[in-house]
Amino acid sequence: MKSFVVHVLHALGLGGALCLASFAFAQSAAPVVAPSLPSVAAEVPLDRVVAVVNDEAITQFDIDDSRTKTIRQLNEAKVPIPPKDVLDKQVLERLINERALMQFAKESGIKVDDTLVERTIARVIQDNKMTPDQFRKVLANEKISYAAYREDIRRELSLQRLRSREVDKNVFVTEAEVDNYLATAATQAGGENEYLLSHVLIRVPEEASPDLIEQRRKRAEEALAQIRSGTDFGQIAASYSDADNALTGGDLGWRTTARLPQIFIDAVRAMKKGDVSAVIRSPAGFHIIKLVDQRNRNAPTVVRQTHARHILVRANENVSDAEAKAKIDRIRERIVGGAKFEDQAKVNSDDASSVKGGDLGWLSPGETVPDFEKAMDKLKIDEVSEPVRTPFGWHLIEVLGRREQDVTKERQRAQARQAITQRKSEELFQEFIRQTRDRAYVEYKSDER
Repeated sequence: MKSFVVHVLHALGLGGALCLASFAFAQSAAPVVAPSLPSVAAEVPLDRVVAVVNDEAITQFDIDDSRTKTIRQLNEAKVPIPPKDVLDKQVLERLINERALMQFAKESGIKVDDTLVERTIARVIQDNKMTPDQFRKVLANEKISYAAYREDIRRELSLQRLRSREVDKNVFVTEAEVDNYLATAATQAGGENEYLLSHVLIRVPEEASPDLIEQRRKRAEEALAQIRSGTDFGQIAASYSDADNALTGGDLGWRTTARLPQIFIDAVRAMKKGDVSAVIRSPAGFHIIKLVDQRNRNAPTVVRQTHARHILVRANENVSDAEAKAKIDRIRERIVGGAKFEDQAKVNSDDASSVKGGDLGWLSPGETVPDFEKAMDKLKIDEVSEPVRTPFGWHLIEVLGRREQDVTKERQRAQARQAITQRKSEELFQEFIRQTRDRAYVEYKSDER
């Protein structure tokens, strides 16, 4: 049996910041067997309400279903599975956050139509080089109904739009911040480093009493003691951490210093590969970090650049995906009929580049989303693409030129800007999640919780 993970969009899920939903599947030659139906005499366990978020219930079935998916993901990531009661608590807290966010999205008028959901699933199928029938068999083998999978995708797309509208639009990076980032990196021996980190967070609520703060500190010290006694860090993260990535073993991924809080930077710079920090205090609570690996990012880079321009028609809560597609088709017809690309971009494009006739300048590999770059790379100079679908909407792309270019300095500035943007976005989104959760009415119905 060969396991693999299907990544849906870009970072959406509650781990790390509601980043990209991952679904673990297994490929097997074994036949698909439909589950047998219970006999009339068989006992069917009654569902029960475990918690209420505003006016929406979270049931034991919801927890059981989410626990099954989480265990699959933990096994895929080779993270030890915590005890059932600990895992259920983590799952419940994640479901509460998710329900609060989805309710906010609904109240804000965010909608995702069926067309966009189906196109996203089609992209998942294509990326995994499967046919629709093969994909459905994989879902069946994992006991995931296609209808449930569609709703998972719809939820992730809704959360992506919520984050884009409520958080990402408020992230701004100045040239001075980029300069400072690069100056800081230049002072490091050997140039800028990236750090692969894992993380445990013992959260402390705002305005917590001294007794509660001390209780939380002791819990963090207890977690650290177990790590230092040899217990797997990922298992401790899954069992102790209050962070959204607890159920992925606390994995923070590769981070530059610009994407780390200053208190983490001070600790990491004094650590070696494999080291675990002491307990670190921040306004959010108590942290423990592990330096899994590190690497240097600086190296001369010569790339093949493409000079391109585009027209973007976005699909959103007011414009369906089908309407956006129809509009981009009409625009292309006008261009093919002799209309100037730049004029159509100025009038019709929903992108900030519209004021420049859609001109994106010289683009290096990786500067655009994969679907856009793949379509752009296939075009000849002066050729206009067919409509291209990306997570941003529908595009027309025209290539104006290509060249080989040393982009070391540009790459460093772009990476610096991206790193700062990601750090700010993650910090703001975590704060947004906390505020949304605090505004919600949450009632626990189970005595043992």
